[in-house]
Amino acid sequence: MPPACSRVALIVIALLTSATTLRADDWPQWGGPQRDIVWREANVVEKLPAGKLPRMWSSPIGAGYAGPAVAEGRVFVTDRLAEENLERVLCFDAADGKPLWKHSYDAAYGISYPLGPRATPTVDGELVYTLGAVGHLLCLKAATGDVVWEKYLVDAVGTKLPTWGLAAAPLIEGDQLIVLAGGENGALVVSFDKHTGKELWQALDDPEVGYCPPVIMEFGGRRQLIVWHASHVSSLDPATGAVLWEVPFPLQAALCVATPRQVGNRLFVTAFYEGPMMLDLGADGVTPTVLWTTGKGNNDLKNDSIHSIMPTPIFTEDYVYGISSYGQLRCLKADNGEMVWETLDATGKGRWWNAFLIPHGEMSGQRVYIANEQGELITAELSPEGYREISRAELIEPLQPIQRRMTVWSHPAFAMQSVFARNDKELIRVDLKE
Repeated sequence: MPPACSRVALIVIALLTSATTLRADDWPQWGGPQRDIVWREANVVEKLPAGKLPRMWSSPIGAGYAGPAVAEGRVFVTDRLAEENLERVLCFDAADGKPLWKHSYDAAYGISYPLGPRATPTVDGELVYTLGAVGHLLCLKAATGDVVWEKYLVDAVGTKLPTWGLAAAPLIEGDQLIVLAGGENGALVVSFDKHTGKELWQALDDPEVGYCPPVIMEFGGRRQLIVWHASHVSSLDPATGAVLWEVPFPLQAALCVATPRQVGNRLFVTAFYEGPMMLDLGADGVTPTVLWTTGKGNNDLKNDSIHSIMPTPIFTEDYVYGISSYGQLRCLKADNGEMVWETLDATGKGRWWNAFLIPHGEMSGQRVYIANEQGELITAELSPEGYREISRAELIEPLQPIQRRMTVWSHPAFAMQSVFARNDKELIRVDLKE
């Protein structure tokens, strides 16, 4: 190849490499692209400016707990207009926050904490799926909001609404939409054809559904649908709903919320009252053994472990980092659950105090973004040596009164080198490009 052609080829390769490196990621569902609550975009800021973070835009919305989803230049979020008994699905332009469309439907609430929907929308190509707090499952065209199909799960599968409403974001698996439906007679989990809404299979029977989103994980070389519900941690064949294995873990008030975490053949879950449980699924991935729990004497009031009410912990090869029942950010040894350290610096102390932990990259350097319930965004490093805060700024105003304090309990989305956050009056975008 002539020298000039070689130079041109190198320039093209460099440009393509740069474009790949700088490509903006989406956050199309609960937990991001891989549903694991990890932000993998490069060239984002490590140290935040002090004070209130400047917004790229702010758009008015109603109340709700559901976090936003970001895909293909659009932002999707759900809310509720209580005075009209309406739930809504809203779509905004991610570049400027301008409303693109909205879809409303009647939804009378009889649940506790009735502010609005809980489940993050799930975007899959040209379609977006939403699950309302009292059982409305919708498939909409992402571009227009037109209804493709819809179901009211209370009628469709006999859903018994839990105390705090349906909260588990729907899961796409191939041509399936898998929903933690809480139905009767073996319909705790239901699979629908994602294009037509036709029911494909039902699985599991439990009088209490819980609040934990279903996830796909691979153990022993086999894809498994992990469903953590009120009485068991269960694994299903995602193609058929057949049970692969189950481990009993009965929970008070069905308070399973935090997403299960995987490292190798180990699986970690944590509940508010009962605390954590670490499983080893064996080399074949279907032979579960309980490695450790914290024991019955270790409760939500007095414990030295991670009793999470909502936030999902971070699980590395050797350590688990998470928020416990009174706001303590703690580090545990993964092999035996022994506490290494704790701090209240990221949260503050109070029952149910929360902070969402979002590792950046694969936690090789333990760099973490923390969105706490006071509406602050923190960058920090977590390591066995302790908590090292890098920066802290005001992200969004906390508006929900909980035990004489104001909170925001909605998980933000991290996409397009930005953070998208909501409270009960606005949806915002903050640029986090380096």
